[in-house]
Amino acid sequence: MVSLYVYDIAFLVLFTLAVVIFLYTRKSNLKREGILYLYRTSIGLKFIEWTSKKFPKTLKALQYVVILSGYTLMILVVWLIGKLGYDYITSPYLAEAVKVPVILPLIPYLPELFNLDFLPPFYFTYWIVIIAIIAIPHEFAHGIFARLNKIRIKSTGFGFLGPFLAAFVEQDEKDMVKAKKFPQLSLLAAGTFANVLTAIFFAILLWIFFITAFVPAGVNFNTYATSVLPASDVELPSDLQLDKELIEITYQGQTYFANPALIQQTLDNELTHLFAFDNSPAYQAQLKGSITTFNGVPVTSFQELSEEIGKYSPGDSVTITTELENENPISYDLELAERDGQTFLGTRVIPPSSKGIMGTLYSWVSEIKDPLTYYKSSLGDFGIFIYDLLWWTILISISVALINMLPLGIFDGGRFFLLTIWGLTGSQKIGEKAFKISTILILLLIAAMMVKWVTIFF
Repeated sequence: MVSLYVYDIAFLVLFTLAVVIFLYTRKSNLKREGILYLYRTSIGLKFIEWTSKKFPKTLKALQYVVILSGYTLMILVVWLIGKLGYDYITSPYLAEAVKVPVILPLIPYLPELFNLDFLPPFYFTYWIVIIAIIAIPHEFAHGIFARLNKIRIKSTGFGFLGPFLAAFVEQDEKDMVKAKKFPQLSLLAAGTFANVLTAIFFAILLWIFFITAFVPAGVNFNTYATSVLPASDVELPSDLQLDKELIEITYQGQTYFANPALIQQTLDNELTHLFAFDNSPAYQAQLKGSITTFNGVPVTSFQELSEEIGKYSPGDSVTITTELENENPISYDLELAERDGQTFLGTRVIPPSSKGIMGTLYSWVSEIKDPLTYYKSSLGDFGIFIYDLLWWTILISISVALINMLPLGIFDGGRFFLLTIWGLTGSQKIGEKAFKISTILILLLIAAMMVKWVTIFF
């Protein structure tokens, strides 16, 4: 079977050629601005005008919701970037674990380029489709609220950087500056509000698609059984071999496995306890993937797996089948062990934190897709392709909405923040000064994170 990557790269080549031909045949209509080539059109202007005139009362009332969403997104993104920056800079492991540059545009094949196994593939096909899904509502929302407030629209169009595209709606800047603060705020926040609505729509679509196209097929686990050992009583080897991922240690005559760097950190900081993997059947077999059968019996939940394990005694030999995405099933022959008087396999799940915003999102997702259950597509690879496309669309829609509301010069949030401080203080100079300070602080934080990222290579 031909890999999806072959078709996707072929599409990338053909699309790039199509863009080159398009630019060459219409070069008289192109204008270079910075590193982009802009192609201005009047596409969509009639729709923008019609919408603003057809629903003026609804849109006028909606402006309050739009502006409120803008402030909510701004507060949220400032908190997120602050927390991320602090954790990234202070953590001894985070930068090295992720290894993705802090400033990096979302490009096709990003998970593959940086070996981000926890993310689904990001094909060029996804990139093109999602750009259209996100950019068109975003820009048209700007245009609709501009015309609602009598701000003229000069043109619509596309920006080209090689095969990479951008869309824009160009309003009259003189009209924009002359408008009152409230209309400006609604115009600036309209694009991100459209992205939030897009994310909600595709989340509903993803839910409907998932419950109709996927079925439970196995049990997920993300680690092996562990124990917390008193550090002072653990027998360590004379050489910790820091270049290894795990080394063998002993406690009360039992064998365990621990990360040597973590052991060194425990000793250096005089910590009292040490986390280590048990010498369990799952660890010995290096069980990987999702468990689909236990000794020939299909299992689709941890309860079913526990019930099957309970039918056997310590020392019994069993065969376990697992599956990894896009790989053939793997069979493991192993001998069950005993722990606390019960038959023991040694798989475990560490759930994400239930605290904060991410914890809330995790709880919502868990209501739809049980993280402990492995699901298979009843539509084969096509079902997975569509599911991942919808997943990326939601993630990128939310990301674009958040990033665009950063109080930073190049984003909608920059002027949104300036107008807010100006309105609160009654002074344009104070607003501009606050805007400059916020821009400098955010850039300094990003620079500090980049410095931390560079240090992982030394």
